[in-house]
Amino acid sequence: MGTVGTGAQGVADERRQLLNVAYRLLGSVSEAEDAVQDAYARWYALPPSRRNQILSPGAWLTTVTSRVCLDLLGSARARRERYVGAWLPEPLPDRTEWTRRDGAAPTAPSASAVPSDPADQIVLDESVTMAFLVVLESMTPAERVAFVLHDVFRYPFAEIADVLARSPAACKQLAASARRRVRAAHDPGTAGTETVTGQADVVRHVREAWESKDIAALVGLLNPAAVMTADGGGLAGAALHPVEGSTHIARYMVGIADRAPGLELLERSVNGLPGLVARRAGAVMTVAAFDVTGGHVSRIWVVRNPEKLRSWAGQGPVSP
Repeated sequence: MGTVGTGAQGVADERRQLLNVAYRLLGSVSEAEDAVQDAYARWYALPPSRRNQILSPGAWLTTVTSRVCLDLLGSARARRERYVGAWLPEPLPDRTEWTRRDGAAPTAPSASAVPSDPADQIVLDESVTMAFLVVLESMTPAERVAFVLHDVFRYPFAEIADVLARSPAACKQLAASARRRVRAAHDPGTAGTETVTGQADVVRHVREAWESKDIAALVGLLNPAAVMTADGGGLAGAALHPVEGSTHIARYMVGIADRAPGLELLERSVNGLPGLVARRAGAVMTVAAFDVTGGHVSRIWVVRNPEKLRSWAGQGPVSP
């Protein structure tokens, strides 16, 4: 696992990879950052003679980070039972969609720049979409570690066995079980058929219908069996239970618009796919991710817990 590099810079360069692994394992930027910090603390706590014996610090750090995440996942069930309402993964922004406060066009960071915000170091791809992360939440901790390390990051089972303290064959079975969960969560008739442009068009129509409080139009954009899940964490108002059915969701959305005058809806990428961001007085209040299949919205994940929206603070005044 990881790359070979015994110098201080080589160790520091592993940070981006470690954050990417940890976020996919935990679904939380803050917890991922803590796990990586823990791994680095353990590295620097080693005697210099021991560190010099480690041929690949990247491999060592990845193993330790994964073990820390495994421990956190093991205790997550108890923590989730105390959580108010539904728990959703922490949404990620695409910083290239932002602008500076002077109104200049957004610019991508240079290849040599190292973002200070951990969220900016996480690669936005299909393995961090909200739909994928929610499926990962349904796995056992061991399944999740085996699947993410092997199927997402292509680590061999022989190395994953060292993380899980199981045989390579057992790790292979865990990944296969996780893979079945992923397949079962997607309708084979529609999965993968929606282009990003097509999804963006549907999300744009949802925004327009939401802004105009057009219940009929919203119902037409939603799958009849659509489900909306909201995460307020007890810190922001949110439905404690999933809202099911296109009509119920449409009425719920319009009800929110009625109770929140001055709310500004922006089309923004959420975990790499088209989503919506709701702002009031310049502050991000809500981030919504969508699963669009067959031209209709089948799932909506709404994050309102302010502790999960820290990466969205300071979004510039980009036109919708």
